[in-house]
Parts: sequence; structure tokens; C-alpha cells
Amino acid sequence: MPASTARAAQLCIDALDTCACSRSSPLYTVMSMAGTLESSRQAWVIRGQSRSRRPGHWPIWFARNAGEKPLLYLHSATSSAQLCALSGQTAQRGILCNDSETHPSPWPKGAQPSLPLWLASHPRCTPYDPASGEEARAIVLAGLRTLYVDGQPGFYYLALHDQPSTLAAQTLDREGVIKGMYPVQRAAGIENVRLLGAGRALEEVMHAAQLLEQQWGITAHVWSCPSYTRLAREAAAVERWNRLHPCAPRRSSHLRDCLAGSRTPVIAVTGYPQSVIDPLAAHVDTRFVALGAGSVQAAAPNRYWIAVLALKALADEGHFDTQKVEDALQRYDLK
Repeated sequence: MPASTARAAQLCIDALDTCACSRSSPLYTVMSMAGTLESSRQAWVIRGQSRSRRPGHWPIWFARNAGEKPLLYLHSATSSAQLCALSGQTAQRGILCNDSETHPSPWPKGAQPSLPLWLASHPRCTPYDPASGEEARAIVLAGLRTLYVDGQPGFYYLALHDQPSTLAAQTLDREGVIKGMYPVQRAAGIENVRLLGAGRALEEVMHAAQLLEQQWGITAHVWSCPSYTRLAREAAAVERWNRLHPCAPRRSSHLRDCLAGSRTPVIAVTGYPQSVIDPLAAHVDTRFVALGAGSVQAAAPNRYWIAVLALKALADEGHFDTQKVEDALQRYDLK
């Protein structure tokens, strides 16, 4: 990594650190950060949302420059083909921010099902689905430092929505955000179930936790998971290392560390198709339920389905009356 690029990235980070962070949505937080980076003149900020959706028409003038600067590319790719073309145009470098979720679309999160699969399988891509502006801010800052100060290869991807989050700023664990998972709401007493959510789906997860406590006496521990893919990749890498070094002390992944110490069921929710979460199942040592768009309804599961399936998981473990699961289905008009 050229010293000039690292210096430019550090100046970008310093400029962003001086800006106040309001409790805004991920989209408007990143848009505000883009304005600051433009003013600093130390980064390339490309605004491609209003351009043609044909990749050949997207701005790529920065690629003709000899020296590298930090790149923040705002776009609206809806398919894996578009995203693949864009990553190629950026030489698989930079922070790519997609606001397709904010546009009318027949697809969950505004993207064809192939797009999240491409994100999960691309080895140089680190994908995130932030739930709040604070999470998005932490991810962009980490991307600037990782890619351009530390000189690591690859690119970051953020799915941006425009719904302000109700998450309290003091709950933010920046290290946990980057690793892919951190707690946002702890059970008041002994936890009965653990609920995981990403992006806009986290809001429904938090409402489901309220339903469970107020209507069924079930306490839930809620986690924000900005990157299920990063969690799954690290867990798989750690498992492989342990397999190749059978005589060495075993290593543990962030996912296992977060879920250690409890055998209560885990319900993980995303606005993307369920296949984004399925790889986590091999690394969770308790009953695990993955829920995504298409799991129980065309869109992401709503709070009522999340609550009912949490009750069903508890019933399968013998900790809840199966008849009450039927009652919940009727109560929420899900039958």
C-alpha cells in the first residue's frame, strides 16, 4: 500500500471523527459521511444511484488515475451480474454502498436472490447489513482503516436502508459490529431464547422480543448481526484450523464466543433469503432456526412469525406447551 494512500485514508478517518454522529438511518449516515469525504478531497466519492442501471454506464473515471485513493461508491445494483461488473470496474477495492432496498422492487431488500449468494461466496468481499446509522458509520471507518491504512486486499459492501433505528447509541459495540455480532438487549432475568437480527429485520426482532415477554412470559436476549457472512466464514476457518492442528489448543470463533454459556434456542433473522444464515447452523451447539425472506412469507418474517417460531423452538425443547404455540398462531392470525 503506497504511503500516500495510507496518509489519505488517515486524513479521511480524522475528518470523519470530527463530525457529530446523529441517530439517522444507515443510508443518510453514509450520505453524510460521503459529503465529508468529498470536502476533504482525500477520497474518491462516486454517486451512481441516479445513473443507468447498466454497469457500462456507471462512473469509472477514477480507475484511470495512477495513484489509489480511498473509494466510497454509492450505487443501486439489483443483481449479482451488476455487482460483479461493478466490483470488476473498481478492481475489487473500495467500500461499495448499495441503496437498492430503498427503491420499489419485487425482490426482498430490492435485490435478486443471486446477489446475496454472490456476496456470501466472493472471497474478497466483506458484506454488511447494518441496522443503524451508528453501525454503518463504524463499518465505513473500519473499511477505510483495513483497506487503505493496513493495506488489506478486497472490498467492503454495505446494504443501506433509510429507516431510522431505535437502537440506543450506548449499546453499540464497535468491535462486535465489525466482527459481525454484538448484544443490543439483554433479558431482564434468565433468558429463554436468543434472537438475532440484521438490517431492518432487527427492528422486527426487537418487537418480537417484546411480544414474547409481555404476552407469553418468555425473556429474550437480542443480538444485532451486521454480517452473518463474516460470522460464518470465521467460524468455518477456525474449525478448519482446529482440524489441521489436533494437538494444539483449540481456537474459538466470535460466533461461538457470543453464544457460549447457554443452551437456549437461537432464532436468526434476515431480510435476505434464508440461505444467507444457513451456514451458521454447523457452528451453533443448540437448537437453531434460520429465518429469511421466503421462509414463512414472501418478505422477511414479521414480528409475529418470529415470536411464534421462537415459541415452537422452546416447545421442541420441552420448555413450552405445544398447545400454546397453536394459540399463538390463532392469536396472530397466521393459520
